[in-house]
Amino acid sequence: MTELDPDTLIAAYAEGCFPMCEPETGEIHWFNPDPRCILPLDGLVISRSLARRVRSDRFQVRTDTRFEAVMRACAAPRITNDQSWIDERFIEAYGQLHRRGLAHSVETYRDDVLVGGLYGVRIGGVFMGESMFSSPSGGGTDASKVALVWLVEHLKAIGVSVLDVQFSSEHMATLGAIEVPRASYLQALYQHRERPTAWTGWPDRIDCQARGPFDQP
Repeated sequence: MTELDPDTLIAAYAEGCFPMCEPETGEIHWFNPDPRCILPLDGLVISRSLARRVRSDRFQVRTDTRFEAVMRACAAPRITNDQSWIDERFIEAYGQLHRRGLAHSVETYRDDVLVGGLYGVRIGGVFMGESMFSSPSGGGTDASKVALVWLVEHLKAIGVSVLDVQFSSEHMATLGAIEVPRASYLQALYQHRERPTAWTGWPDRIDCQARGPFDQP
């Protein structure tokens, strides 16, 4: 059994732990941060401009159509950081979770070109968001945010109660993410991880309205 064996991964996620790779050494480290960052499903902040993008026909949003492509896009070099914690071992391991129906991607397309998306792991009523990306050069400005809006609507529809985003960041804070004590996160995880959920009923479109303190044009 390898460190990223699917069974090991699921057992770790069920206890609040997740792996990341050290880019320079390739060493895999496991994290269970305190505090933990979550995005309350009713607390997602949506600006007026983002709401308009979601309601428009600019993007087409799908799920589980190009899981590996989303992971590879998330692993690609960024302007602010040319190294990624996602390597081929992660792509293979999470691909196996995807084939088991335990890892999912949300893809944002523009003119049938993948321009943004995200992926994560679902255990019962808990979704652990792993990474997201946008390709502004391909017309994908806010494409990852659009994917997140659709994800949140879908999670609420299928009975998922907890959206874990792991570490706090300025970007996620503007979208409504908050930090909670690790003990509080683990309590919610243990409460909802056994809940039966099914990744079905992806909507054709959603009626998105602006909400939150960052509601700007």
